[in-house]
Amino acid sequence: MIPFELMPGAKHWMPSLPKLAVYGGPIWIYGPSGCGASTLANWLAAQRGAAAIESSASMDLGSWLKDNPLGSVASNRAPGPRGLSEIFNFATLELWPLDDDPDSIHGCLQHLALDEGLEPPPLPPELAALPCNGNLQELRNRIRRWRLLGELPEPNEPKLLEPEDIATNLHVLERTLLHRALRRSYGNRAQAAARLGICRRQLYLLIGRHGDPVRGQPPGSAAPKRLEKMRHNSISPYRP
Repeated sequence: MIPFELMPGAKHWMPSLPKLAVYGGPIWIYGPSGCGASTLANWLAAQRGAAAIESSASMDLGSWLKDNPLGSVASNRAPGPRGLSEIFNFATLELWPLDDDPDSIHGCLQHLALDEGLEPPPLPPELAALPCNGNLQELRNRIRRWRLLGELPEPNEPKLLEPEDIATNLHVLERTLLHRALRRSYGNRAQAAARLGICRRQLYLLIGRHGDPVRGQPPGSAAPKRLEKMRHNSISPYRP
């Protein structure tokens, strides 16, 4: 387990742990997949002599909370403004993705390398590459793949401005901003649209074009028609 003080955003949420440990109701801990929500939920449950559970769409969470009024719930989404959150007075704690606290990656990698039997430093810089959609769990997987197979993570997408044509850069930038908003909203599309400053209809058009990494929805096509058209109609290089 990675020490809490090394986790992304720890300096922002760690000060609330003592209050949560004595809170007189259920606790909802949420963040992107692999961020450590389950680990922290179990730790808080042990401090309170209570139970912990990972939420899922198929479970009857209301019945579980009635049987475990001091229980800790781990989720990849914030509790909604209606329903359970109105019945049960949750205390909430939001954990951060690595993308929001890249400075934490070095400490996490050093700890995980020791935990996996390696002797850091040095570690290949590619292991700390962003984005890291699997967060802390993906960092551990990267260490294991490198230790066992010598594999390093491949870039998820071409860097902006490496291609010279505007069409490619706009396409990559659009995808990058969309996927980042979806990850930071934990799949909540209304919140993602608000982050991007667009309407829900525009968001669904973008998701159809680029996919949704949170829900595992693949992109509609590798190269949309507008990109091919822009490339086809590109002006010939200037010749003096």
